[in-house]
Amino acid sequence: MEQRLADGTRPELDLTGAAWQSSSQGMGDVQVAFVEGWIAMRNRRTPDVPALVFTPAEWRGFVLGARDGEFDLT
Repeated sequence: MEQRLADGTRPELDLTGAAWQSSSQGMGDVQVAFVEGWIAMRNRRTPDVPALVFTPAEWRGFVLGARDGEFDLT
C-alpha cells in the first residue's frame, strides 16, 4: 500500500529526533532513519540539506537494485 497523504504528497516529517544510522561497511556518507513508517536518507556531511523520503516499497526497490548492481558506474 502506497503511503501518501490525501492530496498525493508525502508528509513533512520531523527528523530532528531521528535515529540516523550509517553503514558499518566502508566509509560512506549515507545515513538512513526509519520514521513514522517512512525511510529517510541523507548525506552525513550535509545534514542540513533536506533528506530524501521513501515509502517502504520504494526503499525495498532501491535496496534490491543496489544489490543487483543497478547503480554501478561500470
